[in-house]
Amino acid sequence: MSCNTHDQYFSHCHGHPQKPIEIYVFIDPLSPDCWLLEPSIKKLKMKYGRFFTLRTVTSSSINALNRKRKKHLLTEAWGKFATKTQTKKEQMLSEQIVTSPYLASLALKAAELQGRKCGMKFLRLIQESLFCHQQDVTSEHVLLENAKSAGLDIEEFQRDIHSQSAVKALKCDMKIAAEMDVSELPTFAFFNTVNGDEGLKISGAYSYDVYEEILFEMIGEKPTPSERPPIEWFIAYFQFASAKEIAVVYDLTLEEVEREMKKLAFAKKVERVQVHQEMFWRYKEDDHHSDLDVYRCENEHGC
Repeated sequence: MSCNTHDQYFSHCHGHPQKPIEIYVFIDPLSPDCWLLEPSIKKLKMKYGRFFTLRTVTSSSINALNRKRKKHLLTEAWGKFATKTQTKKEQMLSEQIVTSPYLASLALKAAELQGRKCGMKFLRLIQESLFCHQQDVTSEHVLLENAKSAGLDIEEFQRDIHSQSAVKALKCDMKIAAEMDVSELPTFAFFNTVNGDEGLKISGAYSYDVYEEILFEMIGEKPTPSERPPIEWFIAYFQFASAKEIAVVYDLTLEEVEREMKKLAFAKKVERVQVHQEMFWRYKEDDHHSDLDVYRCENEHGC
């Protein structure tokens, strides 16, 4: 897909022929801390994606994936996204969700077998299913629904989720994590592929500014950021985003986000979705995709 008159928004499309930086992001797909990093990752990609490639690595031992999670981890996972007064059904579901995550990790590897972008979209959807909609993402039915939403080949996905290919891919991720001595999730590892210097690893979740500073250090300069697209394009591409996420990506206050999203809602381009005490916005599909196609162009070139 070629870029058009909106090229000024997407220098990613005609930037460096070889991206100098490689970033590994080690995550647990069902970790709230890993999910909460998504706004920072999106912001980094949108502003400086022309300088780096990003690889998501599923990291945990097989034993850790299979064992029953401790109660304080359940509280941590749901306390960030649910009200203090969950119903009994929600409490039972939340425990069911996090006690057998192995299938969810295999499903992510099966999705990635259809391409990196497919894997990223599928990961985002299962995290939304878990943290926003309290769905049991260890259920094959829920995983299949997310695969359909991600636009995957369903027959291929069903085969792969039970195949040795997915198991091998997951074990490969775990081997990479072991070789890089990853002991905490999330963990970022930055490498400069041009000068061959040693990489830089940062364990734990930090604010966006920390990751941006490390990227600048690895590049060796403070580059000019790419201009971010209009918020409408952002929502159109990702389909579903929280007010907090939009605020982080666009450097806005929540009040400013509310004003902007109300304008889009009045134009019937988005709809408000309340999830517990968190505000989300969902894009409403229409027949006008020319601007969105430009955004997809940018993402197809490495974001």
